[in-house]
This record gives sequence, structure tokens and C-alpha cells, in this order.
Amino acid sequence: MATKAPTQAQQGVTKSLSGSNAAFKDKGKPMELRLSNMVAAKAISDAVRTSLGPRGMDKMIQTSKGETVITNDGATILKSIQALHPAAKMLVDLSAAQDVEAGDGTTSVVVLAGSFLGAAEKMLQKGIHPTIIAESFLKASAKAVEYLTEISTPVDLNDKGSLLRAASTSLNSKIVSQYSSTLAPIAVSAVTRLITPTSSNVDLRDIRIVKKVGGTIEDTELVDGVVLNQNVVVSAGGPTRIEKAKIAIIQFQLSAPKPDMDNTVVINDYRQMDKVIKEGRQYILNLCKRIKKANCNVLLIQKSILRDAVDDVSLNFLKRLNILVVKDVERDEIDFLSKSLACKPIADIEASQKTSLECERSLHDALCVVRCLVKKRALIGGGGAPEIHVSRLLSQYAQTLKGMEAYCLQAYAEALEVIPTTLAENAGLNPIAIVTELRNRHALGERNAGINVRKGLISNILEEDVVQPLLVSTSAVELATETVCLLLKIDDYVQSR
Repeated sequence: MATKAPTQAQQGVTKSLSGSNAAFKDKGKPMELRLSNMVAAKAISDAVRTSLGPRGMDKMIQTSKGETVITNDGATILKSIQALHPAAKMLVDLSAAQDVEAGDGTTSVVVLAGSFLGAAEKMLQKGIHPTIIAESFLKASAKAVEYLTEISTPVDLNDKGSLLRAASTSLNSKIVSQYSSTLAPIAVSAVTRLITPTSSNVDLRDIRIVKKVGGTIEDTELVDGVVLNQNVVVSAGGPTRIEKAKIAIIQFQLSAPKPDMDNTVVINDYRQMDKVIKEGRQYILNLCKRIKKANCNVLLIQKSILRDAVDDVSLNFLKRLNILVVKDVERDEIDFLSKSLACKPIADIEASQKTSLECERSLHDALCVVRCLVKKRALIGGGGAPEIHVSRLLSQYAQTLKGMEAYCLQAYAEALEVIPTTLAENAGLNPIAIVTELRNRHALGERNAGINVRKGLISNILEEDVVQPLLVSTSAVELATETVCLLLKIDDYVQSR
């Protein structure tokens, strides 16, 4: 009797697809590791997501010293999180990188990274190779930057109105949003004073923010000069006000020298003691005379931990020489003061506190926004308008592609919608209805349509003066994509000794 030949499956032979459309079956450990990285990173993203936008929630952080910090600034929140997982630490570093590059958008960049990771996870589950996903995401990122640049509006740095609108938009998402009309002009004036016709960047270390408890935020003012935290020394009755000041900074002490810590001087004879005191007075007097000889009438003295910066003897001499004294200037202030006062330091001769801290962080972000406009002189709308616009164009571009790349670009485009969705959620609106209407308005050609969270509707975001620097958005997209691609390419985790 004839028997039927066994099939390939019965013989243990399996057929597999070949080419770029073949499903990727990873070994157990690398897939588990990727998913572990994604879960850890998305947990960080979810932690700051509720802080996005002008209606975002604030976080209360308790430091290791027991102090309490209240903020909704993404970089500050993530800096305080004690992340243990390596992938979670990468998102903390991502926020810090955005803070260095643009100074604003630190929450947006982490939320975007979390959304891209969610899209990548779906692609992995469909059997697409991580390298293909990473390459497709980088291609999508380059296209997104191109589309954002197309819709941006060039800015002239002499147009103070545009700079004010950008600074106000940054401040409107902070705790101090009601004071944006006070703080925004200060931020713009401070940065524009440092700009030269050829400037391509501004060093914000040349702008110093001094916090004082007492009064209100409305009392904040821009001082064209230097403000010190230290008080004038008045114990010896020296001058407290000097006009036409000639300022000197010294990094040594105007007090009698002391022996090293390991050495002790023992004096038994009172005549020797008188001699030591007399020599000490003469030493200080010589120093004071040389300071006066330099035509100095205001003296700033660096703080010292080894011995007193000044003593009663030196203060008495300085009073007679009519020199105003400010002591205990911190070491990290010396460079700023030297630059501001155009002098070289001489090392030797031969509100409630919490509100003021948050105000400082908010003002720093506003300063960074104006600096961004110096680096890349273009503005785009806010309110989720650019993200929806780029998402639509990327979806259309994905339809012209074939194979797995088209799937990946479509997933990337959908992931960009996390920004308008989160803005709507945090404002207490219906995210599905709002984002659907936003898509429709953009499909009808209203590319500046965005979410007006204050009125709870879709409107022309440029008419509402909700704008942000182009650099903030392009930097956020590029940095978030690069971080996600880096996480996708990791297939093992080795702990070094």
C-alpha cells in the first residue's frame, strides 16, 4: 500500500520570510531588557507629564536636607528624582541636555521621549527589527525639523514685541504666571543688553539673579550694575555710601597672620607679646596704605574659612582712610564681579524663600527663551499647533514609503500628538474631542490652529500671542529621538566592578 510523503512541517522544517519585511524574532533576554528599559523610561516620562503646559500641576519635592521645593519645571523635578535604573537616568540626562541647549522645553522633551518609546514598543511587538525602527525614527526626526523650520517666523532682535511674547509664553506655564507682565520685560531687557550685532549666543552667567525674602514679586527690578547679598560693614563706623566709587576686589585677609593649624606659638614674656601685637598692627596698616594708594574707596573682600576677613584693627584703619568695606564675598561670585566691574581680583599684595526660588527658576527659563532667539532667530506657535502640523505631514510622507519604514514613520507621527493630548488633559478638557477638532482645523489649512487652554477651545495661537523659539521645539524633537534610538539599540546590560 502506498504511503503519503510527510509534509515539511512534519519533517521539522519551517518556512520563514526573507528580506526587509521578515518578522524579527529576538532571543528572550534582549527583548526583556528592551522592555525593561522602556518601562523604566516611561515611568519617568509619566511622572512629569502632568506638569506640562500652563494648566499643569506642580510637584512638591522634599530634599535630603528636609527642605521642601515646589515647582513644575521639568529639569528641577528630574534633578531631584533619585533614579536607579540606567534607562531612567538617561531620561534625567535628556532633560538636563535640553536645559543646556535651549533652557526651556525640559518637560516636553521627556514627554516626547516617553511617547516615542511607546510607539517603538508597538513596532517591536509587530516583529520589526530595532535597527530599522531606530533608522526610521531618525529619518522622521530630520523631516520633523524640516517641517518646523518651514512654518517658523523669522525674528528681528530689535523687535521687542516678539521677544516679549516668547518670554511671556514661557512664564505662563510657571507658578509665577500672574507676574509674567513684570518678569518678561526684565528678562528681555537683561538679555538684549548683552547682545552685539554679531552675537550668536549669550552667556547667561553675565546676568545675576539676587533673591531677597520680603516684598512681592512685583518689586522685582532690573539693576544696571551689581547687587550684592552682603551688607556693608558698619561696626567700626566706616562710610556706608560712596559716590564715584573706585572698587577693589581682594582675595586675601586684612587681619594678623596666624600659624599653620599644626603649629602653636607660645609666648611667656609680655614684652614679646607687645612686640607681636605691634608687628601685627604695622602689617595691617601697610596693607591698608597700599590699598588706599591704589585710589580705592570701596573694598570687596573674599570670604575666608581659615581666618577672619577683617578684624577691628583693620576696620579702624579703613574707616580713617574713608574706605567702604563689604566682606564675605563668595568665591563663585568673584568671576562675575570681576567681569561686571572690569577689575582683576588681587590674591596677594605684595518673599517666602520657596516663592523666590521658583521665581528665580522661572526667570531663568524666560532668559533662556530670549537667548534661544539669539541663537536661532525664528519663532513658532505653541499650544500643540506645530506638533499636529508635523504629525499630519509625516503621516502623508509615510504613505509614499513602502515596507516597515512606512509603519515606523506613521507610529512616530502619531506619537507627536502626545503634546496636544497632554495639554488638553492637564487643562481638564476632553483630549479626544480637542485633538480630533485640532486635526480637522489643520486639514482645512489652518496650520496655526492650537489649543487655547485658558478658554478651552481651538483658536489661532499666534493671535493669542502663544509663541516659542524654534530652537526649543527642534532641540526637543532631536534629543528625544536620539535618546529613544540609543535605548532601542541596547540589547544587554553589564554591571562593571
